[in-house]
Amino acid sequence: MTARVGILISGRGSNMQTLVRAAGDAYRIALVASDNPDAAGLAWAAGQGIPTLAHPGKRAEREAAFDAALRDAGVEVIALAGYMRLLSDDFVAGWRGRIVNIHPSLLPKYKGLDTHARALAAGDAEAGCSVHVVTEELDAGELLGQARVPILPGDTPDSLAERVLAAEHSLYPKVLAEFVQR
Repeated sequence: MTARVGILISGRGSNMQTLVRAAGDAYRIALVASDNPDAAGLAWAAGQGIPTLAHPGKRAEREAAFDAALRDAGVEVIALAGYMRLLSDDFVAGWRGRIVNIHPSLLPKYKGLDTHARALAAGDAEAGCSVHVVTEELDAGELLGQARVPILPGDTPDSLAERVLAAEHSLYPKVLAEFVQR
């Protein structure tokens, strides 16, 4: 059976685009929603014929609108793809075990923001990305998959971010397809 997936974004939606392009027998995208009405990813999704929703309001209002639209669309799993807002405990509880996220570090290292700069400052030999189940605790849910990226001499946060993003684009569709089939 093909799972119906909703994607939350805040910006250009490069991971969302990768998930859309990889959709097939395991999942299909039923809705793309954003807290940013100007998010480039919304226009791209709409151009693909995917229903979209933008709601820039306060968190409680935004999450209520997202929840209603996701449920109306028959969404079974939510994929966060560059959604740059923290979800409330109530929203997470309402979708417990059915929200996944891609994070640009090798969790449990470097939860939160500025992951590439933090990895470089620590002198790490590698960085990477992780797909995990979203829980009420930031970047702490069950790890579903990781991809490692070497840190090269002369790397900057931007150069490292570019290579990690390429790894995200490879990892996320595969892990999402496996997750929706469990």
